[in-house]
Amino acid sequence: MRTGALIATVAMLVGSVVFAQGPALRMPAPAPVPVIAAPTPLSPPGSHALVAADVNAWLDGYTPYALHSGDIAGAVVTVVKDGQVIAARGYGYADVAKRTPVDPARTLFRPGSTSKLVTWTAVMQQVEAGKLDLDRDVNAYLDFKIPPRNGKPVTLRQIMTHTGGFEEVLKNIIVYDPKVQVPLEVYLKDWVPTRIFDAGTTPNYSNWATALAGYIVQRVSGMPFDDYVERRIFAPLDMRMSSFRQPLPKALQPHMSAGYDRASEPAKGFEFVGPAPAGSLSSTGLDMARFMIAHLDKGRGLLKPETAALMHNSPLDKIDPVSLIPPLNRMELGFFQTNINGRHVIAHLGDTNDFHTSMHLFMDENVGLYVSFNSAGRDAAAHVARIQLFHDFADRYFPSAIRDGRVDAKTAAEHARMMTGHWEVSRRSSTNFVNILNLVGQIEITVDAEGNLVVPSLKGPGGAVQNWVEIAPFVWRDRNWHDRLAAQVVDGKVVRWSFDLVAPFMVFDRVPVWRSAGWLMPALYASIGILLLTLLYWPVSWYVRRRHAQRSTSGQSFTAYRATRLASALVLGLLAGWTGFVSMLFGDKIGNAAPWLWLLQIGGWIILIGATGIAAWNAWLTWRDGRGWARKLWNTLVLLAVLIVFFAAWAYSLLALTVHY
Repeated sequence: MRTGALIATVAMLVGSVVFAQGPALRMPAPAPVPVIAAPTPLSPPGSHALVAADVNAWLDGYTPYALHSGDIAGAVVTVVKDGQVIAARGYGYADVAKRTPVDPARTLFRPGSTSKLVTWTAVMQQVEAGKLDLDRDVNAYLDFKIPPRNGKPVTLRQIMTHTGGFEEVLKNIIVYDPKVQVPLEVYLKDWVPTRIFDAGTTPNYSNWATALAGYIVQRVSGMPFDDYVERRIFAPLDMRMSSFRQPLPKALQPHMSAGYDRASEPAKGFEFVGPAPAGSLSSTGLDMARFMIAHLDKGRGLLKPETAALMHNSPLDKIDPVSLIPPLNRMELGFFQTNINGRHVIAHLGDTNDFHTSMHLFMDENVGLYVSFNSAGRDAAAHVARIQLFHDFADRYFPSAIRDGRVDAKTAAEHARMMTGHWEVSRRSSTNFVNILNLVGQIEITVDAEGNLVVPSLKGPGGAVQNWVEIAPFVWRDRNWHDRLAAQVVDGKVVRWSFDLVAPFMVFDRVPVWRSAGWLMPALYASIGILLLTLLYWPVSWYVRRRHAQRSTSGQSFTAYRATRLASALVLGLLAGWTGFVSMLFGDKIGNAAPWLWLLQIGGWIILIGATGIAAWNAWLTWRDGRGWARKLWNTLVLLAVLIVFFAAWAYSLLALTVHY
């Protein structure tokens, strides 16, 4: 459900496992299932033959150390080739306390957003049946309305390529209390998120829109979504250990793996996914292997070959070129590209709070790789492990002899300079308080002393900032890894960029100057400092007057003086309130957020309007009364400080008066 962290190193070592910050644990031996070995193929120089013996030995060396070093409880890995399972391995524990090992045939994990591939397959079945048109306004299939943006509707093709333009929805996306869970129809109709981009123009990942697609399948098929996927997808593939239902059917509940933040910490409860078609699947490694085999075999059992081909390699003439940044990976219909070493690979990643998954299909090689972890691990180790496992798998079995080009140093320095500035991600909230994360989360691009591109927030496998080398005009590759970064240039200016891991469904656009953290964050820090000093001066001045037996003054100036100190306290209190609320909300420490949101938003308007008026009155009196320059300057700065806080709260939707987010 969530976007993964960036790549990090996972060493390939074999040994006993002792989890950090927890009791010593001896990991159970990998749980195998019967597999059929493929014939040994001819291998290009430097590669290994992808056969059962080699891949199982490699995984048995690779994965246990990844769990051990990352404080991850358990994992399941399956590899398919030419319609056969050549590896199905369970590692670590499904339940640490009970020492229950992971069984690839019977232990259920939560694939998160990899569930979407089931939903997209259901959509394509209905397209194939003539009940859905990928390019028709989705309102034709709904019993509520999706408003147009700039006169343009949204289509299923745009939803499947994550270019519908919807802002992010976070409320109740994952909860642990079953009482909070509501039916799909209720979830969708509660709030239609604002479309912040024109349809088809901007990749911005949307769980809500995927859930909408599932609801459309439900309506046109005449079956509840859960029933539909069981009858039309799971049954034909004999996926008996898979379900979208929440809670799970009783027969499957004993096989559900626990989920963890870290293996050394207590297990968490079953996760209820609000936009269920976007991520509520529970499944085993072997069931997901069956799903991979079906798609690798031209949709066998699910789709006609021509429908599967459309899904796996969607035509470019149906995609708005402004949404693409060649040569980076792009969306297909539901799948997205993770091309590597010159191979055509389509994939999906998935994240709940506790489970972290990836599925990659090497289409021309007829090979699939699936891995899922039941813990985030230390420093998001599972995110790191799943990507590095894919990269190392590709390098081991499908290496490339292709060498990159190189842009001359002078041109590369100029191109890097054109990239500098502040950027914001397209997957974001814009009309509610979560918008504030777009201020603190802006990405800054700079250049180093040699003129090389530097993106401090993008880090490689070892945790160091990635070292980018320009290999073609406005295309960079990490000097040591597979990652590529590229920019879109319009009229000689860089307007958009992304990198391979997220490019199919997220891009970065330049932040307008008036919203840029480059000036606004320092201004906010300075404003908070001014207001804090103004507040602290109040008890200090009181103590000095009392110590020296000085009388307090009276009149308008003194009233304004006191009111300004009180206003400063209220503004600081408001900021502290928002900080505490956001921290507690995203730490799952607040149940019903609505009362707090109304209090902070209505209180914010009252406090900031009042504080602005009081600070302006105080500053005006200071200048009118002809007081010293120090007082004139300070009270003017207090007014500016309040105005900057007011501006930031308005610009980043802290005053939005809504409980939707």
